[in-house]
Amino acid sequence: MKGGFVLNLMFFFFFFNLLLLLYPSTSFPLCTNSEAPINLKIPLKFCSYNGSSCCNSTEDSQLQKQFQAMNISDPSCASLLQSVLCARCDPFSAELFTIDSVPRPVPRLCNSTVSTNSSRSNQAANDFCSNVWDTCQNVSILNSPFAPSLQGQAGGAPVNSNFTKLTELWQSKTDFCNAFGGASTDGSVCYDGEPIKLNGTGTPSAPHGLCLEKIGNGSYLDMAAHPDGSNRAFFSNQQGKIWLATIPEVGSRGALQLDESNPFIDLTDEVHFDTAFGMMGIAFHPNFAQNGRFFASFNCDKGKSPGCTGRCSCNSDVNCDPSKLGTDNGAQPCQYQSVVAEYTANGSTAQPSSAENARPSEVRRIFTMGLPFTSQHGGQILFGPTDGYLYFMMGDGGGDGDPYNFAQNKKSVLGKIMRLDVDNIPSAAEINRLGLWGNYSIPNDNPFSEDSDLLPEIWALGFRNPWRCSFDSERSSYFMCGDVGQDLYEEVDIVSKGGNYGWRVYEGPYPFNPISSPGGNTSANSINPIFPVMGYNHSQVNKKIGSASIIGGYFYRSNTDPCMYGRYLYADLYSGAIWAATEDPENSGNFSTSTVQFGCAKDSPLQCSSVPGSENAALGYIFSFGQDNSKDIYLLTSSGVYRVVPPSRCNYTCSKETSTAVETPSPTTSPLPSYSNQLSPISWLLLSALLLLLLSIA
Repeated sequence: MKGGFVLNLMFFFFFFNLLLLLYPSTSFPLCTNSEAPINLKIPLKFCSYNGSSCCNSTEDSQLQKQFQAMNISDPSCASLLQSVLCARCDPFSAELFTIDSVPRPVPRLCNSTVSTNSSRSNQAANDFCSNVWDTCQNVSILNSPFAPSLQGQAGGAPVNSNFTKLTELWQSKTDFCNAFGGASTDGSVCYDGEPIKLNGTGTPSAPHGLCLEKIGNGSYLDMAAHPDGSNRAFFSNQQGKIWLATIPEVGSRGALQLDESNPFIDLTDEVHFDTAFGMMGIAFHPNFAQNGRFFASFNCDKGKSPGCTGRCSCNSDVNCDPSKLGTDNGAQPCQYQSVVAEYTANGSTAQPSSAENARPSEVRRIFTMGLPFTSQHGGQILFGPTDGYLYFMMGDGGGDGDPYNFAQNKKSVLGKIMRLDVDNIPSAAEINRLGLWGNYSIPNDNPFSEDSDLLPEIWALGFRNPWRCSFDSERSSYFMCGDVGQDLYEEVDIVSKGGNYGWRVYEGPYPFNPISSPGGNTSANSINPIFPVMGYNHSQVNKKIGSASIIGGYFYRSNTDPCMYGRYLYADLYSGAIWAATEDPENSGNFSTSTVQFGCAKDSPLQCSSVPGSENAALGYIFSFGQDNSKDIYLLTSSGVYRVVPPSRCNYTCSKETSTAVETPSPTTSPLPSYSNQLSPISWLLLSALLLLLLSIA
């Protein structure tokens, strides 16, 4: 039996290699060691590969050490070089790194766009080889993989170990890309900075596009569905006003019904509004329809507001002396405060659900804390869908590179997500005894019960500036948070109890080296960081705009666009880019992401404009996502409020729209696309050979 199996296995590999000779122009997953890619149980830490990869965790660690040895000081160049090294882990690495049977030190870098009839749908969207040269040409790279060691390639300077820059190693960009570049054609693949994806490989493809309709002209920072389950929602702006709006039904061609002159509540007298300050978030108690309780998170100026008197976050508990901080953008340390306050709709009506206004007088102050600097203070609040506790997202407080290491300091609430019980308010004496920041109590199962070093308020730590978190409406364990990066990487995390998300030891998956550390450092060996499940490098989006800032979103769970169902949507504030992430397999934490185009429906209730030279809608800045009680998704932007509508209204193709648009697709039984008419001859031959092998074994 064993001998027969070995012979059959030999036959299979002989047949497999014979097919390679017969069909040399067909691309398929294969690693540089001539073995098939492995299926990862957990994503790699350094290289952004999950699911199928040619690297295991050991090889991933080796690539990280190789990258660190290059000692690249420029963040943009470092980002590109990391992706180039990590191409070794690509399921198509054999073809990327072996060209004309010659092993290459780096993958074939895309230096032309795909042809219109090419099957390589996601490759070579830009001239990646030129991008590498333009970004890195004058950057020192130790042990450079771009040394001109390729025999027979013209243009290389004489090899000299003292040469560390591309301009020293190569005479021109043309010579560099002649050596390392190549086009993506139907007979080959090239590397464009992203994992290779081919049509028909079984990888879930991105939807054709996201169709939007504009239903409001106002600019809002947050949205909360009315807790009574109706078609109403609350919208808040950064200046400090909250409005109650009625949302038109999808397909009605109606606009948002909202009276700008009559806000639900006006807190502008309390709120300090500036570029990075204002009303950051709103949250309505799950029992609002009965108790009328709601909450606002905002900033105040203690020099102008008598009630703005919280304890400074730079204090002796965290080894910080506010007198040594100096001013930041003209502000004194802890001049500005981060506040969570409670209000009520009771009193204006017998039924809070029917209340159309609320008085701007606080019921109680839940939280007040002075901020050390003038940026990165988060501020979103939301209630957990199953536990009823209030989650409060707090940034690291600002400063270049979190100089006081607040995000890793377990005695600081900066750079943390807090979890507070606002239903059980202790006495003033108890609050003072426990050293709480306001009127709340601590849930008994917060992580401090397992880690006594943690402040009891902390639910998770290691964030730079969490901007927009959400719970998946179908899986409450998927608590997704976008975390704004500094110079290199924007990330999305699945947040779990007690999790450490790395900042400032890491920025996303990259080791971070702070410029200054008056507050001390945390060693990488002392923490067990949880790396992001998705994200993007700044170099992918900021070539023209010079900045990047992630906007966390939602899992799409509406039946309005069945082809978007189950995908996680997120965006970038500045670039106007929107991503759709697909988890495969479900509940694995392994996501593949791609940008999606987003057009505006021709019959949009309010007129939309398009980005010049593009089919994308001109949204301006994307501030936040929102979700209503029907699970429809909204984009809150500087140009107005947009809702995701059926793709056919933008002439986007969605095969599921006609048959399933009236039903909510099952999250666990989404039909896989059929590839029966897409398999190439080599695929049929390989399947046939594999079937023969299995039959012979049986």
